[in-house]
Amino acid sequence: MASDINLSPALGDIDGQLRDHFRALSNGFQKLDKIKDPNRQNKQLEELTGKMRECKRLIKEFDREIKEEESGNPPEINKQLNEKKQSLIKELNSYVALRKTYASSLGNKRVDLFEGGTTGGEAFAEENVRVASSMTNQELVEGGTKMMDETDQTIERSKKAIEDTVNVGAQTAVTLKSQSKWAGLSMN
Repeated sequence: MASDINLSPALGDIDGQLRDHFRALSNGFQKLDKIKDPNRQNKQLEELTGKMRECKRLIKEFDREIKEEESGNPPEINKQLNEKKQSLIKELNSYVALRKTYASSLGNKRVDLFEGGTTGGEAFAEENVRVASSMTNQELVEGGTKMMDETDQTIERSKKAIEDTVNVGAQTAVTLKSQSKWAGLSMN
């Protein structure tokens, strides 16, 4: 079983940090149930979201450490370490689902960002939809900059289409003028 493996000091440290964060998440959600004020609930939910982000970072670090140690471990140990990582991901995903339930009951507005996949596969797919109030200023700026860049590209394509249309119109006018001139000459 994955919990019976002897972890290296680095993996043990990361695992300990994750256990602490998961304990804090469990306590935080219990506390959230007791809070009646919606503003305080939102603040508590934002704090829990931050802890979940830190858990995600630690799981990625755990994964990097597994990959570094992989060549020195027998295949069975590597399999157990990957199972351990998957159980950590499942535990985090259970808290993410709980957060989504609370967030929807609080009526938070959602922002759809980060359309690309993540290295964690579908384990972190729910990160594509984020609560705007829980995002850092840098994330909001990056998302806004990306949207502005896309808008600028769309405007440039529109300008090119207009320019092409004007050129076709000018060519058509020259052709019609020439045809009118020939038609006038042939009638005389």
